[in-house]
Formats: sequence, structure tokens, C-alpha cells
Amino acid sequence: MEEAKPVPRVGVVVFVLKGRSVLLGRRRSSIGASTFALPGGHLEFGESFEECGGREVKEETGLEMGKAEYLTVTNNLFLDQPKPAHYVTVFLRAELADPDQVPQNLEPDKCDGWEWYEWDKDKLPQPLFWPLDQMVRSGFNPFPSP
Repeated sequence: MEEAKPVPRVGVVVFVLKGRSVLLGRRRSSIGASTFALPGGHLEFGESFEECGGREVKEETGLEMGKAEYLTVTNNLFLDQPKPAHYVTVFLRAELADPDQVPQNLEPDKCDGWEWYEWDKDKLPQPLFWPLDQMVRSGFNPFPSP
């Protein structure tokens, strides 16, 4: 029997914005363990990117997002990990449906907790998850133009 070839997976992550801050959590997964990342997860069959982003943010943080907007996509190879992986990652941005919501850590086996961080490359927590780090280093700005 022929061994199945690995295939890329699709991840959807969300820049949840509040003022000039973004929501980040420290990962506890096999890929990018102990790095700070955006909420998100795997795209399920039949889901839109926005549906996936809203579902994942709700599952991980308990937060209800407002309208989500597509930002960009990245192609990421994680060949140096214990279990190499290939992810196509869709980045969205959204504000909260209600700005007074407080994030909860609903998946403590996957994340150490969620905090708001001012969007300033010198003030963001370190280390950042590799795809996010590359975007920050490139000068990417998740906030809408004024």
C-alpha cells in the first residue's frame, strides 16, 4: 500500500482589533509552541473564511466578532518542526461585536491565555509565531487606513 503524501492544510487566523491593540495568545501546540499568535484554526469543509474565523475566535476566546475582512494569505512551510507541516494561512481582521467583551481562555490545552497588545513592533510580546513575525518584520499593518 502506497503511503499518502502530506498535503497542505488551510488555516484561518484573525487580527481581532480593539483600539490600536490586537489579541494574542501564547501557543501550546506542536507547531510554534511558546510563541505568541492570533486566534484561529483549521478551515472546515464548506466554510467561508469569515465563518471559520468567527467560529475559531468564539471557540478559543468566547468573543463574538463583528464583520470580518480578508487581508492577505501566506504560504508557510514548517520543516524544522517535530512533525513537518505546510499551511496556507488566510489572515482576516475584525473588531468585536461588543467592545466591552473580555477574552477567556477556552482551550487551555492549546493556549496559555489571551491578552491585548498595542500594535507596535517594539512592544509586541516575543517570540511571535513565525508567520506573524514575518508580517510584523515586513511592516504589515492590520489596521484600516484612516
